[in-house]
Amino acid sequence: MQGGSSGIGYGLKYQARCISDVRADTDHTSFLTGTLSLKEENEVHLIRLSSGGTELVCEGLFSHPNEIWDLASCPFDQRIFSTVYSTGESYGAAIWQIPELYGELNSPQLEKITSLGAHVGKIKCILWWPCGRHDKLISIDEENLFLWSLDMPKKAIQVQLQESAGLHNLSGGAWDPHDVNALAATSESSIQFWDLRTMMKTNLIERSHVRNVDYNPKKPHVIVTAEDESGICIWDIRKSKAPVQELPGHTHWTWAVRCNPEHEGLILSSGTDSTVNLWLASPFSRDELTSETLVDSPTRQPDPLLNSYSDYEDSVYGLAWSSREPWIFASLSYDGRRQRLDNVKLGYVSLEIALSWHSISIGCRSAFAFAEGRSDKSRFWVPVVLAIIHGHVITNKDFTSKIWRFSVLTYVHE
Repeated sequence: MQGGSSGIGYGLKYQARCISDVRADTDHTSFLTGTLSLKEENEVHLIRLSSGGTELVCEGLFSHPNEIWDLASCPFDQRIFSTVYSTGESYGAAIWQIPELYGELNSPQLEKITSLGAHVGKIKCILWWPCGRHDKLISIDEENLFLWSLDMPKKAIQVQLQESAGLHNLSGGAWDPHDVNALAATSESSIQFWDLRTMMKTNLIERSHVRNVDYNPKKPHVIVTAEDESGICIWDIRKSKAPVQELPGHTHWTWAVRCNPEHEGLILSSGTDSTVNLWLASPFSRDELTSETLVDSPTRQPDPLLNSYSDYEDSVYGLAWSSREPWIFASLSYDGRRQRLDNVKLGYVSLEIALSWHSISIGCRSAFAFAEGRSDKSRFWVPVVLAIIHGHVITNKDFTSKIWRFSVLTYVHE
């Protein structure tokens, strides 16, 4: 299914490249995004999906003194977030707090809790502890990794461990949600794996121009990378000689990848070709793909591309799944004029919803659809049936290998 164009738009005044899900906001579907203006005072937008699910509403607009190159929301406090910023001559990083009465003020000022002042090089990103409430953060610059301890009551932060990456030019990283002592860092020539207890490298995958990495939150030892030349690669880091699966990526650089927080194998990617792609990676290992599955269906392997969203006018650098509603994602194009939020449901099919159950289309490579205006009962049964299908896909390999032969496998109760 190509060229999908459903979703809700939200405009920013200036260019932008980073967006973050507000995971700590359990009552709303919320995102934070920051702008990247050279001459004007930059902004941080707190955006929420309306209660009716029909529009994106700006819940808070805050001034930020510098260009924002990275933004990450605190996983345990919805009013706290971090930014990496440029002053034009140097890079800095800070932890910020949104004022408590932000909804009653026109343009409230952010409170800077503390700055991460130990860096001397170009800072790339800040990573928050991936599992629950904790005082640990990681920051990465071009040459170093820092492990920090944040003291919120004292509004202070202290370096606990620091290590140089050597000759490698680091570009980013991801914190393993299955092992909080493990970190994957990307560079122009490799993917490095670090033990945070000792700040020692434990493994290395030689790979050129890896731009982004994300851990599969539902499957240990699995990462996904975005690469200039190879598109998207899925790795089992226990068998790192070759990727488990390769996806074609984008027609230009593949810039970002994000694994769905709940549904294994569902991956978002974005690139400098002004496109966002939605993928469903195979649940099989490389060995299974080259034996059992190919023997069963040698000519009918499923296309992993579920949907391609191409109605952007500039490169798409920012991607974020909603952790509260994992069938929703937001994407941000560099021009800042279009921010998009789409609903996706799955079970080896993609269910697009224009943020309303009244307009439903189910898409897989065999292309089938429901008509608009289903009854209230159908709104209940469609996701239930898809969940049943998804359950079979995960637990039954034989069913998985054959499901693509069906044009439609659904039941709608009128």
